[in-house]
Amino acid sequence: MSTKCCLSRELPVEEYLIEEEPYYVPVGNEVEIFTAAYKNLLPINLKGPTGSGKTRFMEYMAYRLKRPLITVACHEDLTATDLVGRFLIKGDSVEWNDGPLTKAVKNGAICYLDEVVEARKDTIVVIHPLTDDRRMIPIDKLGLILRAPDEFMLAISYNPGYQSAVKDLKQSTRQRFVSIEFDYPPARLEKHIVAHESGVDEKMAGDLVEIGQRIRNFKHHGLEEGVSTRLLIYAGKLIHEGISPREACRIAMARPITDNPDLQKSIDEIIYAILE
Repeated sequence: MSTKCCLSRELPVEEYLIEEEPYYVPVGNEVEIFTAAYKNLLPINLKGPTGSGKTRFMEYMAYRLKRPLITVACHEDLTATDLVGRFLIKGDSVEWNDGPLTKAVKNGAICYLDEVVEARKDTIVVIHPLTDDRRMIPIDKLGLILRAPDEFMLAISYNPGYQSAVKDLKQSTRQRFVSIEFDYPPARLEKHIVAHESGVDEKMAGDLVEIGQRIRNFKHHGLEEGVSTRLLIYAGKLIHEGISPREACRIAMARPITDNPDLQKSIDEIIYAILE
């Protein structure tokens, strides 16, 4: 096999452009904060519970800013090589393939590392040079240093509810980002979101939101996490397709968030009380 090496041709990033405006209802001034951070080349950290709208918000902002959005779902096996790139054997040659982080830097895209605390700490270090005045990424295997254009932005997210000594951001990483905190929307807004996204009427959406809020009161009393807006929408979609409201709520809310039979029974009682 030839030892010849070549750089792979850059794949078009049009596939990462969001062409239709995502549905997103601002809860506070998060849109203004994100826009200001982008204009000032600041990396951003989205903190909040699962299903509270962090990813949808990223899609919405990428659409508003007209930038490609390259999303990486972080996990414990994610390596620095996965982010930066690697050599691959192609036929009789060895070819370099950009990782998502390198691709985002080259094309002035937004790179979004979702649930960043799931990645290994030695992997996270690779993003540090992109989060300060240097705004560069070294590609040691190629002997190159890439400078990020002004259009590039780095964003991360995680759920503080799952923090532990093992899975937490080090201060050396935390203090490189400005942070926006997310939570479930107020009931009035959440009802509107559930109705719009699922297709149920406002009355049913209001009932689903009330169920969700009552279930959230069990957090720290047996539940690790409250029922998300996403699950309320799932229940609404099932109801819209003809599944009975009680059954839809049981299989979209009660069963996904706990395996504890006592908690499931308590949640079922809430569902039955509201959906008489």
